[in-house]
Amino acid sequence: MRFPVPLFPATLVKRYKRFLADVVLPSGETVTVHCANPGSMIGLDVAGARVWLSKSANPNRKLAHSWELIEVDLGGGAELVGINTIHPNALAAEAIAAGALAELAGYALVRREVKYGKNSRVDFLLEGPARPPCYVEIKNVHLMRQPGLAEFPDAVTKRGAKHLVELGEMAAAGARAVMLFLIQIGSARRFKLARDIDPAYGAAFDAARSMGVEAIAYRCGISCEGIEVAEPVPIAE
Repeated sequence: MRFPVPLFPATLVKRYKRFLADVVLPSGETVTVHCANPGSMIGLDVAGARVWLSKSANPNRKLAHSWELIEVDLGGGAELVGINTIHPNALAAEAIAAGALAELAGYALVRREVKYGKNSRVDFLLEGPARPPCYVEIKNVHLMRQPGLAEFPDAVTKRGAKHLVELGEMAAAGARAVMLFLIQIGSARRFKLARDIDPAYGAAFDAARSMGVEAIAYRCGISCEGIEVAEPVPIAE
C-alpha cells in the first residue's frame, strides 16, 4: 500500500481525546491533526518525537492532516511505526489478492464487511469451490514493550473479545475462522497477547482457539512511501 500523497514530517506536542494530536510543522506552525487510533498507544505518544503526516485535498475536512507514522526507539534503535488503524484492512486486501498470505491463498471470491454473528460484520469472507467459507478478522498491532516482541491489545477491547466469540461460533458451525494480527512495526520478530492489559481478551482468545479459530501474525515493512505485508512471525503462547 503506497500512500496516495507524499508524507511530510512534524514534531509531536501531545495526543489527546484519543483522536486528536497537536504537532509542530516544519514552518513552526502548531496544528491539530487527526489520529486514527482508538488504543492507548503505549510508548507511541512521546512528546518531541518526529511524526509523519498526510494531508487531504478535501477542503471540507475539519482537520486537513492525518497522523500516519511515528519515529521511536523501541529498544533496537529509531524506527518507523504505523499508528493509523484504518490501513490494516487495505493492507490485508492487497496481500490476499497478491497471494502474499499463504494461509489465506487459493480462494476464488473475497468479500469485505459481510454481516455475520450478532450485528457484526466480518472484515473478510473468503469463498471457493469445495472449501468451507473462511471468516477473517484483522487486528492492527503497534505495541512493543520488549525489543522484537509485538503485543495486542494496548487497551481493553470488548469489541475485540466479541469478535473472537463470533469467530468461534463460525468455526463450531463448520466454517473456517482466522484471526489475523497485522504488525505495523518492522522490527517485530515474535507476537503475543498482552494478557496483563486485557485478561478478558486473553480468555476469549483461548476459548476461540479451543473451538478451532486459527491465529496468524504478519509483520509489515514501513517506510514514508508506503506499508506492505512482509512476513509471518511466530505467536508465543
